[in-house]
Amino acid sequence: MTSQQQVFVVLLRGINVGGHNKIPMKELRALCEGLGWTDVQSYIQSGNLLVTTDAAKESLQEELEQAIERRFGISIPVIARYAGAWSNYIENNPFVAAAGEDPSRVMLALSKHPITEGAAERLQEYAAAGERVAAGEDVLYGYFPSGAAVSKLTPALFDRLVGSSVTVRNWRTVLKLGSMLQNTAR
Repeated sequence: MTSQQQVFVVLLRGINVGGHNKIPMKELRALCEGLGWTDVQSYIQSGNLLVTTDAAKESLQEELEQAIERRFGISIPVIARYAGAWSNYIENNPFVAAAGEDPSRVMLALSKHPITEGAAERLQEYAAAGERVAAGEDVLYGYFPSGAAVSKLTPALFDRLVGSSVTVRNWRTVLKLGSMLQNTAR
């Protein structure tokens, strides 16, 4: 890794879900390598990547979106974060006790563009059955005691109230990506 290069966590929204927007991870990794990115790693089939590049975050997102559209013929929002931010997301989880009990019930929501002010409070108005939403620095955290699949806090509602495409990862995935980042830094 040169001094100009940075490690990014890159998340694709809505791939390989219910048989839609299929992108094999092997082909996605190869696509990223074809863009000149290095140290490309993926985690599970839902579009979680680590990449090293000298590209800026915004150009990385745009470049991968365009490459996916050309290669797979689908339009997928790509949301990237600098690796350095990931440990802050983990450390600042307001639902750490719930995550310890069941990490599949705690979510990290990342938006493509800055989150609209007050989005967490507006989302909380739609919460039911003990659900909670809290704002982080540039992310939202959610606690879904009955599971996210049955929640009224839908992806479309997140997008609308946040003002941008949003992708959500459960806490188990957040921690695994954090572990992968630590191993990459060695």
